[in-house]
Amino acid sequence: MNRIPPFERFYESHKGEVLAFLRRRVDRDRADDLFQETFLRALHAYNRLEHGEHLRAWVLTIAANAVVDAARRERPTAELAVEPASEDERPALEELAPLTDGLPPKERAAVVLRYGYDLDYDTIGAALGSNEQAARQAASAGVRRLRKEKEQR
Repeated sequence: MNRIPPFERFYESHKGEVLAFLRRRVDRDRADDLFQETFLRALHAYNRLEHGEHLRAWVLTIAANAVVDAARRERPTAELAVEPASEDERPALEELAPLTDGLPPKERAAVVLRYGYDLDYDTIGAALGSNEQAARQAASAGVRRLRKEKEQR
């Protein structure tokens, strides 16, 4: 089991990737604000971590949730800027957000991490605080729920 590094080392290791992730999804000013929000959320939860494995997936999940939360707060007054993903880039979270808004939080996170960011189930399970099988079940249940909703329309 990996030990949890001091928060300062964790921050230094992941700040560049988190900021780049956020800047691909929102404008520069909002990315800077969401960067701060991401690491504040991480700091508040850091002492509850049980191990230091999959910290990258964990912090990127926090960043993705910060983007979604900001979009929800701003939805009545603004639209999300959706950038088409290049062939070598993962699809933007914004493309999945409207589809997954109605899912329960764990299913939503599993679907977005699996199909939006192409993470493996082991990494998703770690990011969700569970295991590979639970992540696979959450993603599967989310997809089934989305199909059912689509059929009812």
